[in-house]
Amino acid sequence: MSEPRRPGIPRGLAGYAVTGATAAGAARLAYAVLNRRPPGGIKTWSRSNHRGEPLTLLEGPAVAAGAIAGALCQPLYRPLAGPASWRASAAIAVGGAGAAVFGAYDDLAGSGDRRGFRGHLGALRHGEVTTGAVKIGGIGLTGLASAVTAGGPPADVALNAALVAGAANLLNLFDLRPGRAIKVAIVCAALLSPGGSAGPAAPLGAGVGLLGEDLGERAMLGDAGANALGAMLGASATSLPRPARIAALAGIAGLTAASEKVSFTRVIARTPVLNWLDMLGRRPSPPPISAASVPAQRRPGGPGGMASPQERGASGGRPPESAP
Repeated sequence: MSEPRRPGIPRGLAGYAVTGATAAGAARLAYAVLNRRPPGGIKTWSRSNHRGEPLTLLEGPAVAAGAIAGALCQPLYRPLAGPASWRASAAIAVGGAGAAVFGAYDDLAGSGDRRGFRGHLGALRHGEVTTGAVKIGGIGLTGLASAVTAGGPPADVALNAALVAGAANLLNLFDLRPGRAIKVAIVCAALLSPGGSAGPAAPLGAGVGLLGEDLGERAMLGDAGANALGAMLGASATSLPRPARIAALAGIAGLTAASEKVSFTRVIARTPVLNWLDMLGRRPSPPPISAASVPAQRRPGGPGGMASPQERGASGGRPPESAP
């Protein structure tokens, strides 16, 4: 005779919460360690925000490391976890690791001269291989590796590979304001969770664990963090039924294509609910300074008003909207 079920938190929900907490704790630990001993020195990862204040890109690798740790530990928290559970967790980890590596490469080696798929593919047509083009190809291969790890018929492997790569790129398009990409990741994880998959718990926990650093403008995800979180959410979506995955991929493709023509930031600013969510937890913007109150020699670029490279973002802050 089986033992009567005791009231309490469902095992699946408890495993989800523990996975998220593990990822958050691992992300915080990785962030502390990386800040103490940043690879290549602190200047390698230092950038300036729109206020001229210093911030670090180390949030990205730390979030990726935390999310990967959470994904790999996830089967340990699920009762009777079998080979399928381990394979799904490995696929999520593979997606996050590959996207983080290629994203970090673009963060550190990219010049920012070419942006968006159009810019990078246009450069390729002229024989120029940009860091963004390398990242596009690398994340495509990462998506394929993740999908192969997850397994399934060839049609599902192709669909899942596109989901992982597309989601990695799309989330990066939102990393233009403090906390925005992580907030989008939270919404995506919430949409994926009712499907019964615990996959979103790891990227969700890691992102939330360092959300305060992002909102406080002390750090930013960069390509390494945004691409990794997006890829892991895409890999989590591979457990959905095929029609749902096709719909998700269509949405990703549509938003990505729209980003080449439409400014997400302007759409968000003009939509009261989205603007409220976007500003939630962020520091107030500095009041605008009129040109008349600034001496001519201190205005951007001097009397002509041309912005300096630092004011245009050459210092490596959050990229323009079309950056992949």
